[in-house]
Amino acid sequence: METKPVITCLKTLLIVYSFVFWITGAILLAVGVWGKLMLGPYISLIADNSTNAPYVLIGTGTVIIVFGLFGCFATCRGSPWMLKLYAMFLSLVFLAELVAGISGFVFRHEIKGTFRRTYTEAVKHYNAEDEASRAVDNLQHKLRCCGVYNYTSWIESVYYPSNGIPASCCFNSSDCQPEDLRNATVAPSKVYHQGCFELVTSFMETNMAIIAGVTFGIAFSQLIGMLLACCLSRIITANQYEMV
Repeated sequence: METKPVITCLKTLLIVYSFVFWITGAILLAVGVWGKLMLGPYISLIADNSTNAPYVLIGTGTVIIVFGLFGCFATCRGSPWMLKLYAMFLSLVFLAELVAGISGFVFRHEIKGTFRRTYTEAVKHYNAEDEASRAVDNLQHKLRCCGVYNYTSWIESVYYPSNGIPASCCFNSSDCQPEDLRNATVAPSKVYHQGCFELVTSFMETNMAIIAGVTFGIAFSQLIGMLLACCLSRIITANQYEMV
């Protein structure tokens, strides 16, 4: 078999793969920036160290973009040591994504427990002004829920004695006056009865399998790049092929 057509074929496949890999990095970078700008307050209700999550995506996306370009350059140059370095990087990405996927699936109950604790604290110390309070309002309004388990969760908050239940719990804002929310008899007929914790955790449980499947699929796709890079490096080295 002629080696030059084989090398050309492998180079084409690896360049296409590196380009797709580069796009993946760009998507992660975009999601990280979007998450920092738009989802920061919501994420703070899910994890104690939530503020680091967008930065992790931004950093990972940036590194993938750089190495995606490096992979294209190494392939065009036909440098065996560059291709081996590229394969090594892909193997590290594969292991990191595999560990992240397994950890997320195994510790999903701990994630739910963390959300319950942080959201309960946000409700308890709600003041309608700080970032956590605004996140609670947005969550209740968009998910059409109230409190942790139901509207009675607000009775234990520091906000309730003076102001009653927050207006974000109202299912009809035009028919929900401040005095109604302070009235323990009238308020239950004006607010949502379903708690936010149940809605969020139900969504997590329903979509966890999909998220895990996508994560593992992306992780194992790195094996294709590793195989192509190693094969190309080996063939070039064995046949002392030089790019013209």
